[in-house]
Amino acid sequence: MGLGDKMKNAADEAAGKVKEEWGDLTDNEKLEAEGKAQQVAAEARQAGEKAKDAAGDAVEGAKDAWNDATKD
Repeated sequence: MGLGDKMKNAADEAAGKVKEEWGDLTDNEKLEAEGKAQQVAAEARQAGEKAKDAAGDAVEGAKDAWNDATKD
C-alpha cells in the first residue's frame, strides 16, 4: 500500500470519527451514522490494500523460490 493511500484512509477514518462524535454530541443520528459508515469504508479500503500487498509479496516469494530452485 502506498503512503498516500495510507494517509488518505487514515484521514478519512479520522473524519468519520469526528462526524460520528459530533453527531452523538448533537443528537444527530444521521450524521453519526454517516461517520460510522465513513470509518467502515476507510477500514475496508485499507484491508483491500493490505490484501493486494500480501498477494504481491506472495508472488515475489514464489518467483524467488522458483529462481532458487532452478539455478544451475
